Amino acid sequence: MSEPQTDILVHAEGGITTLTFHRVDKKNSITRAMYAALADALEAAAQDDSVRVVVIQGDPTVFSAGNDIGDFLQQPPASQDSPVFRFLRAIASFPKPVVAAVCGPAVGIGTTLLLHCDLVYAGDNAAFSMPFVNLGLCPEAASSLLLPQMLGYHRAAEALLLGEPFMAEAALEVGLVNRVVPPTECNAVAQAQARKLAAKPLSALVETKRLMKLGQTAPVLERMATEGASFGRMLGEPAAREAFTAFMQKRKPDFSQC
Repeated sequence: MSEPQTDILVHAEGGITTLTFHRVDKKNSITRAMYAALADALEAAAQDDSVRVVVIQGDPTVFSAGNDIGDFLQQPPASQDSPVFRFLRAIASFPKPVVAAVCGPAVGIGTTLLLHCDLVYAGDNAAFSMPFVNLGLCPEAASSLLLPQMLGYHRAAEALLLGEPFMAEAALEVGLVNRVVPPTECNAVAQAQARKLAAKPLSALVETKRLMKLGQTAPVLERMATEGASFGRMLGEPAAREAFTAFMQKRKPDFSQC
């Protein structure tokens, strides 16, 4: 089953639902409509007993450039019911295994969504970055909680405060990804691992994931809500206005008064 002519392709086969970013001409930047499609697909997959695994993938050249800035500025997330927050809650609380294949740039939420995946495979061209501070904003997707747990405080601080990219081998070293492979093989590797999972008993997969995440889901959702409130407030402040204006004008931002 596929849904053509959309920026999120949804394909279900053999117990695996694959969600593909399909907007390569825009570097798979994510719009409000795409977040809604992702949330809808995850919510449906969570309730469908025929689905055992979800795979999230992009193109061998790019995973996602993060938010589509133009769409984001026209329709900023106004509440916790906004599509982006629906998507984040859906992936954070998804009860079944989630596998990701990441090649090329993975910017902002393109990186932070991976913190909620169970297995992550990266092309050797993958470049991860979380430039929230550079946009006058704060982290999202509970990354302010999960990243220090995964990387340690100082490495997380370097990633979040400087917002500079780090490559696939560095991501492998700190445990953000499971394996680094050639970009042309990455999606196939993720699918092969998903097929292994899909052949296993669903009840055992779900219970094992539940036990590994026991006690974590509530703090993650709470941190998401806290980050979301800060994120929404900061969108209207001078630093973010200067950052986005500079982005649209293709110039370097001046934060000297922010």
